[in-house]
Amino acid sequence: MNTQKISITAFSSISPLGNNPDAVWKKYLENQHCFIIQFLDQKGTSVAALDAESKQIIYTVRESDPKYRFLDNSVLFALAASRKAIEKAGWDKDAVFGINIGSSRGATDLFEKHYKEYIDTGKAQTLASPTTTLGNISSWIAHDLQSTGPEISHSITCSTALHALLNGVAWLKSGMSDKFLVGGSEAPLTDFTIAQMRALKIYSRINQNEESWPNLAFDFEKTQNTMILGEGAGICCLEAGEKENAIAYITGLGYATEILEHNISISAEADCFQKSMKMALKETDLKEVDVIVMHAPGTIKGDLTELRAIEKVFGEKIPLLTTNKWKIGHTFGASGMLSLELALMMIQHDTFINVPFAKVQNQTKSIQKVLINAVGFGGNAVSILIEKA
Repeated sequence: MNTQKISITAFSSISPLGNNPDAVWKKYLENQHCFIIQFLDQKGTSVAALDAESKQIIYTVRESDPKYRFLDNSVLFALAASRKAIEKAGWDKDAVFGINIGSSRGATDLFEKHYKEYIDTGKAQTLASPTTTLGNISSWIAHDLQSTGPEISHSITCSTALHALLNGVAWLKSGMSDKFLVGGSEAPLTDFTIAQMRALKIYSRINQNEESWPNLAFDFEKTQNTMILGEGAGICCLEAGEKENAIAYITGLGYATEILEHNISISAEADCFQKSMKMALKETDLKEVDVIVMHAPGTIKGDLTELRAIEKVFGEKIPLLTTNKWKIGHTFGASGMLSLELALMMIQHDTFINVPFAKVQNQTKSIQKVLINAVGFGGNAVSILIEKA
């Protein structure tokens, strides 16, 4: 087995938290959520959307190349974050690197618009197919960055971004590549997407004008599902070996899939999470794990089953637990990477971020190792262990 360390040499994101590390960390230090009301699915709906400054960045990316005017936001989000990531990593234009950036749903808004036009007119636009295929995210990023390495796009629902990281690590450890750009991007704030979540009866019905916390992710005693959707992208640069500019090392990887009971099932004690965490931690003393960033989507079953899995794996000595979905909602295929961002920042600032409406957990030691969890519909779990560089 190749035990070579994998360095994270840069990270960039665009999300409801902002588009640069200082803004993102400032938002994490504030005990406020990022939700606003938009009129979606024929009613006022709580969502976490990009702020005005980030939207201007996306507009600038769209106008930077005439071809980009026809692209979905899921591609543009990833383009914006990828440009910053490779700049931070110091990868020059001649660098050879692979790309694996996924999305749960892909070109959601654009697909819906093209389909509506087809229903209304009976004709499809020329670019309808190439601009709505899932693979166009990594392809357009390769075009934008003039990359000559392998390009991979995929969807493994809500664990997509961390599966991209798994793929990148596999390429690096195989020796087939020295550098890999990995991440996830999602732009799901559309009428039909919201309607689908409401049909599943998992979308929050809490009126945020009356309640402080419309998404109760990490409340393990809630009596209703409170998932809310957010949008954004998270991208990181991976390099084989220990690098001087590493911001953290990836030291554990785990993955597992459950047998489906129904299309969105997960077992009562999240067997998939138990397996993925044990795999990621097999070379690690459990007492060395300082924090777990949970997937915790804000649903009754999703939050509670993951907690039970953690209790099964760690016993009585459970690390500090947190999540960011109470603040930015569920960004589907990008969510695992935005959870990784929180983990990196807690290590960098040596500061634990509590969930404000939960019992306060006191940080008693320096944060050196953080475990990040993600899972998709049907129990496609991934767990990633990172440690301070």
